[in-house]
Amino acid sequence: MKIKTNYKWVIKIVLISVIASILFTLLSTEVLGRAGYIIAFAVLAVFIAIGIFVDIIAIAVTVAHEASLHSMAAHKVRGAAESLRLKKNADRVTSFCNDVIGDVTGIISGATAALIAARLMTSLNTESLLLSLLLTGIVTGLSVGGKAVAKAFAFNHSISIVLWVGRLINLFKKTKG
Repeated sequence: MKIKTNYKWVIKIVLISVIASILFTLLSTEVLGRAGYIIAFAVLAVFIAIGIFVDIIAIAVTVAHEASLHSMAAHKVRGAAESLRLKKNADRVTSFCNDVIGDVTGIISGATAALIAARLMTSLNTESLLLSLLLTGIVTGLSVGGKAVAKAFAFNHSISIVLWVGRLINLFKKTKG
């Protein structure tokens, strides 16, 4: 089976990536510029958590059984129609979650860790490469370890996760009008 590349989708996803990266960078830079270490580490934790969270969604959408979603949609379960749409567009959903949000938050969390390390080095009046390496290693370990745990969770609870996301989309659509 040959899959065609949808170039409109590729251009759209590239533009979304650029905009997301700019927004996340502005947000983190603005917050970190004025924040103490607790807030800086909280911002870093949020970026790591977002990366893990979108990884869960991407895996769940990929492995969820479409038949279960069809059954729920036929029984008018709230959010099931949106969940089914997610499943039918799993390639785009995983691309958006992993390649846009996941990669951008990964890059921004690395940059945030570097900013925190630089501020720590300035505060401690040192130029220790060890501090920077340690912080970068911890961020990488938390991201990779968190995603490893998340993958097992996503595999085991894929239908529930996709339905939950579908319900969020449904709620957003109703709220938006």
